[in-house]
Amino acid sequence: MSKAARWSLVALALVVAIVAFVIAQPGEDDGGEQGNAGETTAETTAETSPTATAPSAPKPPPDGPDATVVTLSDYSVAEVKDIDVSKGDRVRLVFKSNVPDSIHIHGYDLEQPAAPGEPARFSFPATIEGIFEIESHEAEHQGKDALIARLVVEPS
Repeated sequence: MSKAARWSLVALALVVAIVAFVIAQPGEDDGGEQGNAGETTAETTAETSPTATAPSAPKPPPDGPDATVVTLSDYSVAEVKDIDVSKGDRVRLVFKSNVPDSIHIHGYDLEQPAAPGEPARFSFPATIEGIFEIESHEAEHQGKDALIARLVVEPS
């Protein structure tokens, strides 16, 4: 192989490596929030694997008309609510609690703390079809029914 051909292969390999690096970097989604492998905290943005989680992320915008608000009282809800969305929709959920709690969305494997005056907020694209239970981990520890809602993601 000639010297010029070897340099061409090295240059091509370098270009492929740079493109792979750029593609692998988290980007901005349609809401302007930074994507992260299953971001979780006061705001959650599931952008990659449904089982990946990260411990922190920026807070979402304030509650809006498109956010579904679920209010817990002493780790439970008056009625388990089904939250219906279509695949590809942005899911915006707010869980208000009068006691410290931890809210978990199964399937997407997202978890957020909730406390009085500091609701758990989730904002992520509905990328997986199915029915996903949303639970209060503290209710489970208190011997109560942990189920507080179901996320129903229908085909788009």
